[in-house]
Amino acid sequence: MAGVRTIVVGTRQSALALTQTGQVIADLTRLARELGLDVRFETRRIVTKGDRILDVTLSKVGGKGLFVKEIEQELLDGGIDIAVHSMKDVPHTLEDGLVIGAVPPRVDPRDALIARGARSLAELPRGARVGTSSLRRVCQLRKLRPDLALEPVRGNIDTRIRKLETEGFDAIILAMAGLKRMGWEDRAAAPIPVEDCLPAAGQGALGVECRADDAEMLALLGRYNDETTARAVEAERSFLAELNGGCQVPIGAYAEPDGGTIRLTGMVGTPDGEVLLKESMTGTDARLLGRELARRLVKLGADRILADVR
Repeated sequence: MAGVRTIVVGTRQSALALTQTGQVIADLTRLARELGLDVRFETRRIVTKGDRILDVTLSKVGGKGLFVKEIEQELLDGGIDIAVHSMKDVPHTLEDGLVIGAVPPRVDPRDALIARGARSLAELPRGARVGTSSLRRVCQLRKLRPDLALEPVRGNIDTRIRKLETEGFDAIILAMAGLKRMGWEDRAAAPIPVEDCLPAAGQGALGVECRADDAEMLALLGRYNDETTARAVEAERSFLAELNGGCQVPIGAYAEPDGGTIRLTGMVGTPDGEVLLKESMTGTDARLLGRELARRLVKLGADRILADVR
C-alpha cells in the first residue's frame, strides 16, 4: 500500500460491536506492522434497522440483514473500507460487489444460560420465565423443557442482562461468544451444550467484509483469515442458504472441522418444539456439505415447517 492509508471501519454502535471491532483493529494493526504496511484505522458507528426496532421480535420485523444492511450500503458507497460483523447476523447471500475478506478464529459457538439461582437448564424451576427472542432457541428449549415460560426479550447484550433483574425473568439466553468478548463469561451460569441447543449458523465467529475490487484490502485480510473457522462457517452458511433461512426462522447449524473433514449438524424445528428435525453429515467440501445436509432435512419435511413459520 503506497503512503499512509486510512482504513475506515464500519460497525454497529453497541458495546459488544465496538469491543469486537476494537479487537479486530488491534489484530489488523499488528499484522500490518509485521507486513511493513503504513496504515491507520478509524471507526465509524452506523445504526442499523435491527438496532432501531427494539419493541418487536426479530421474527416479526421481517427482511434479511437487519443488522448489516446499512453498513453494507456504506461499504458500497465508499464511506467505509471494511465492516466487522458477527457472522450470525450476515445474510447468506451478500450484496453484489462485497465479499467476506476474513473470518478470524471462532471464540465459542454455544449459547449461554444466565440465571438467578440455577446453574443449568435442568435446575430451572418448573414454569420458570426465560427470556429469548430467537425462534431457534425457543423451539429447542421447548423440546428440552416444555414447562418453561419462554418470553421475548430484545436489546443489546448489556440491556438484556439488566432485564433479567428489572423484568423479573428467572433466566435469559445469550451467545457465549459475546459474553467472552466483553469479559463477562463469569455471568453465565453455564454454557448450553450444542447437543441441547444447536447454535445459529456462524455463531461465535466474526467476519470482516470489504469491497470485492479492493485488492490491497483483500491481500491484508487474506493474511488475517483463519481457514479452519472459515470452512466451518461456510458449511453452516451453505446449509442456511439452501433453506433460504435467516433470523426469522428456527434453523441451527454447527460445523466441527477435523483435519480435512467437517462434521456438520443442522436442525429445523417448529416454534412450539413439537417437531425438531436434526441430522448430521460429514464431508470435505464445505459448500457442498451444507447443501446436501439441507436437502436431507427438506426430504424429512423442513421445507413445510419453514413455509408455515414464514
